[in-house]
Amino acid sequence: MLKKIASVALAAGLLFSGLQVTFGGDFVKANNQETQNQGKVKNVIFMIPDGYNAGYATNYRWYIGEDSSFDPHVKGLIKTHSANTAVTDSAAAGTAMATGHKTNNGMIGVTPDGKEVYSILKAAKRSKKATGLVATSTITHATPAVFAANVASRSDEASIAPQYLENNLVDVILGGGRDYFTSVDDGGRQPEGNLIKEAEKKGYQYVTDKTELSKAKGTKLLGLFAKGSMSPEMQRDETEEPSLEEMTNVAINTLNKNKQGFFLMVEGSQIDWAGHAHDSAWAMTDTAAFDQAVEAALEFAKKDGKTLVVVAGDHETGGMSVGSNGQYDLKIDILHNVTATGDKMASEINSEKSNIREVVKKYTSLELSDSEVEKIINASNTSIAINNVVSDRALVGWTSTAHTGTDLPIYAFGPQSNKFSGLLDNTDIPRIMAEAMKIKFN
Repeated sequence: MLKKIASVALAAGLLFSGLQVTFGGDFVKANNQETQNQGKVKNVIFMIPDGYNAGYATNYRWYIGEDSSFDPHVKGLIKTHSANTAVTDSAAAGTAMATGHKTNNGMIGVTPDGKEVYSILKAAKRSKKATGLVATSTITHATPAVFAANVASRSDEASIAPQYLENNLVDVILGGGRDYFTSVDDGGRQPEGNLIKEAEKKGYQYVTDKTELSKAKGTKLLGLFAKGSMSPEMQRDETEEPSLEEMTNVAINTLNKNKQGFFLMVEGSQIDWAGHAHDSAWAMTDTAAFDQAVEAALEFAKKDGKTLVVVAGDHETGGMSVGSNGQYDLKIDILHNVTATGDKMASEINSEKSNIREVVKKYTSLELSDSEVEKIINASNTSIAINNVVSDRALVGWTSTAHTGTDLPIYAFGPQSNKFSGLLDNTDIPRIMAEAMKIKFN
């Protein structure tokens, strides 16, 4: 034991003295790879697991039995408060991460007094780089919107959509939200007319399912795979929707045709929604989908050598804990047998609530106790009640159905990745990216 402590101390001393140490371990391996490559940044891929923090990261590690693809690249922590409260929403957090400016909750790309602010995506476009947005929510939802739109309220998605197409601002647009691009006359929610036809006139290829996406060519792409948000990952096979990994790969391949480089934002949107619903299984399966997308980005970055990949949540959702009910334990393997969200299970429970046991067993393999059934029967929200029972069985705890104000881990890989070390504010992120790409920002 003393020899081991001495060797660790020696290694630490060598590292801090600037010498390279080459012994085993994912951290040291990742550190060596990244310190050897602190050169030019041509491309930035910014990946946001909405609602994700260290509690999710730890539970996910136990869930898959190994580190995530981005765990070895952890760099530091980010502070998340908004301009008007200690607990941010996605609009304010996203605005900070995209523009470097704090704003009030609910506001997109504007300061609290309504002044429009410039985003890192727009700065990349001004520098003649290609740009892209990918999300599993509506693509006009708060997080993607902050990179390419300026509106006073995040709920104004119909006003967000046209801004993506102004001056061909966003070259690749992939996600849900077809209704916000479809005219009111055609049954959609877009008062300005048919934005899909407008996009096609501007040279965008329009795709609607994973088969069409796989055949995409050209340099401009609009993919809208659902009227509203896309399906949760555990139910995606019931649809023709592409995975987040598939969307990420196509976005990278399309944007990489630009010789000046690109900026791409990818959001795993529904991790947050799972947190709001206390749905542990949904949180883990959508984290897995996000992890696969990050792995695809890292693969590209390792081959390319000039791509910076940054991974950071915008806030934490739900107060997820590792262990609950006073137990020093975790039984997260229970979640491997869950095949539907609590929302879906609740939708199949009859009006008399007489089939709760059958529905829950069908999708979770759990035999509910009488007290668990009573909890679900008496709950004001059936879906959350089901999710709480499943989470309790897995010993995953929750403290809130809203966001929390905790600091978040930030991960980075590639040239200039060391710039994300330490305790950062979320407003630092776009400024560091701009500095790394050597582009003018703000």
